[in-house]
Amino acid sequence: MSAGLRSLMLFVPLLATALWGTLYSPPPLELPGPDDDIELVTLPGLPDWVLDPLPNFDLYQDVTEKKAAFFSYLYSRTVLVNSRILLERQHLRHLQAKASLDDSDKEWLAAQAERLRVDEDNGSDEMFRLLLRRLDTVPPSLVLAQAANESAWGTSRFAREGNNLFGQWCFSPGCGLVPLNRPEGASHEVARFRSAYHSVRAYVQNLNRHPSYKALRDLRAGTREQGKHPTGVQLAAGLGHYSERGEAYIREIRGMIRQNNLTWYDQKYRDTIGKRDNIEGLLELARAPEAQLQPDYEPEPDTASAD
Repeated sequence: MSAGLRSLMLFVPLLATALWGTLYSPPPLELPGPDDDIELVTLPGLPDWVLDPLPNFDLYQDVTEKKAAFFSYLYSRTVLVNSRILLERQHLRHLQAKASLDDSDKEWLAAQAERLRVDEDNGSDEMFRLLLRRLDTVPPSLVLAQAANESAWGTSRFAREGNNLFGQWCFSPGCGLVPLNRPEGASHEVARFRSAYHSVRAYVQNLNRHPSYKALRDLRAGTREQGKHPTGVQLAAGLGHYSERGEAYIREIRGMIRQNNLTWYDQKYRDTIGKRDNIEGLLELARAPEAQLQPDYEPEPDTASAD
């Protein structure tokens, strides 16, 4: 196959996605409440790099380079979001194992239950069961595919002006950007975020708490119970309500995952988390420079010589 033909095969899907992202009015997704995480005492503050501006992906002339840059930028932010969720899951498991809960434990559980819409008695077995289903991660392949689809590879107006990569809506006047094709009488806006990281975090929270994505959460929990890692292709089956296109949208997201080999990012992510599946390791990820959260990062060998 010639180089020109390979470039054309990559360019046509990219152009189609860009046009769709320009014309498509995303479904209403709910924003989180406050802009800060429900912090653990030991959960570090966000690293400064999360507030770096969204790159201008229109500057890339080469389609392959543009895709690689987009995926790398979003991958590091996805790892950060997931690592903080895993820290909270560790704390949730710790509380579940305690013989009794003190007031601060109950306050933390109540805050998580309110955020994730779990209406059960504080500290009950059912509360812990539901929180563990909702306080969970999303595979990078699904994050990357949906972000590319919804934001036209980071070039849509909502991405450039509002750091909104997933089409989240908000409903307070001035909370975001008014869609140019908003129907008469509608009041929604497309939310504006402080950073792309905050857009990823809000997207994950929507999947974790909105009733429309219960099927996705059930698939994820079932995979976990089998001792396996959920993949983006699997969990895409739970996105039937994300778009009015239903099954066609699911096929499109799965197609983007396969065409762009995004399962590679899932494997890199599993390798990273597998080496740090404890409090100390996850804290290391939550504090890490952006470069260390890239999928191809390799630590420099220790060249110090022994005395």
